[in-house]
Amino acid sequence: MSSPAWLNLPKALADTGVFILWYRGEPNAKLFFRNPNIEIYYSRMTRKELLRPPISDAERRRILLMLGTLRQVNPDPAVTDAYASLLLRYPNLQHHLADTLIAATAMAKNLPLVTTNVRHFKGIAEIEVVSF
Repeated sequence: MSSPAWLNLPKALADTGVFILWYRGEPNAKLFFRNPNIEIYYSRMTRKELLRPPISDAERRRILLMLGTLRQVNPDPAVTDAYASLLLRYPNLQHHLADTLIAATAMAKNLPLVTTNVRHFKGIAEIEVVSF
């Protein structure tokens, strides 16, 4: 049996769903985030999704501690240009703006997107989508 594709990536943009699995204690998610061979990034949008109410102060602290060990990518001009480009090329993304911003982040920074929701990113030729 071969190892999952995400296990062998040198760098990756982690989608919100992977963080949720980590938060719930899923073993593969723990393995992913503890792997010293993967540079893990996350989108500012993922941070927003993880920290939105309702969450307790303890949950917030735990999430912030985790995020502090990773690399946050903020929407810079390259990300916003990629965002606009994706919306022009794929009009159906208008209904999924948060996912579009995450995809634009992966596109602008040339990062494979590791996600639990492959179908949300299916058909976006500009990014590499890796199923978690």
